[in-house]
Amino acid sequence: MSEELFEQLLAGDRAALARAVTIVESVHPDHVKIAGELIKKALQHNNESVRIGITGVPGVGKSTFINSFGSWLATEKNKKVCVLAIDPSSNRSHGSILGDKTRMEKLSILNNVFVRPTPAAGNLGGIALKTRETILLCEAAGYDTILVETVGVGQNEYVADGVVDCLMLLLLPNAGDELQGIKRGIMELADLVVLNKADVTDKSILHQAQMDVTNALYFLPNKFDGWTPPVVQNSLNSDKNSSDIWDQVSQFIDFQKSKGNFQTKRNNQKMEWLKEAIRTKLEAIFFNDPHVKTNIQTASLKWLEGHESPNEIAEKLILNWKKEPGL
Repeated sequence: MSEELFEQLLAGDRAALARAVTIVESVHPDHVKIAGELIKKALQHNNESVRIGITGVPGVGKSTFINSFGSWLATEKNKKVCVLAIDPSSNRSHGSILGDKTRMEKLSILNNVFVRPTPAAGNLGGIALKTRETILLCEAAGYDTILVETVGVGQNEYVADGVVDCLMLLLLPNAGDELQGIKRGIMELADLVVLNKADVTDKSILHQAQMDVTNALYFLPNKFDGWTPPVVQNSLNSDKNSSDIWDQVSQFIDFQKSKGNFQTKRNNQKMEWLKEAIRTKLEAIFFNDPHVKTNIQTASLKWLEGHESPNEIAEKLILNWKKEPGL
């Protein structure tokens, strides 16, 4: 199945790509095996691409921005655009509305565009659990520009930076005291800052906001030596703004490649992916071990009764597990 599906994906079949992504996101044992085969094949057909993360607080206009910017890339720059829109999930029902695609009407009907809404499903860091794998599949399918729209939870977008080449932060210039609203953590991660909805903002307010954000970035430590994130404006459906933003992204990518940072960051991302895979496998093996399950039940009583600390219990559980035959 994986061979035929992957061949269809390589041929540019969007339905096949959607099926492949669904399989990769699935936790069904049969799908997990097929997903592993698909990812292995995708690694051998990885195309040159630019991965752009787009983050910002809810309401800043990420989906609307992507609809405009992505459409311009697809029509004016002839880019093959993939949009991975990560939606927040309910902690109670674990469901998601997945409404981002409805705000990308212009973009989603273009032939050279693939839009995939995905629930975060409780995964932290602004992205979904299988975003890395999905990016690989999209690149194997020939998509050269990957736009990852994060959940948009402000400070918690550090993982998103770990899957993209350029992280774009969207801010609202008329949200009140801009400097109070700026979160240092996400500001330090941004490679480019976009003041969105400039067309509906008073010019004096827009100008002041641009100065405030530029000054704030000046006092923050540079993420990469020699690069201070530019602060640009964006108006809805403005080709001029889209062109300016793309120029800044291209300049940043060129800068990264000239300094050797581009491949270094890609390699670091792959290493972090490997570590995450190892952690996930170890956790699954540990908690599914019947001896561990029994020992946890016994140890939990000591914890509830206050006889041992969590660290002591965890250390003993792991040491006992390591002593089991075959480990």
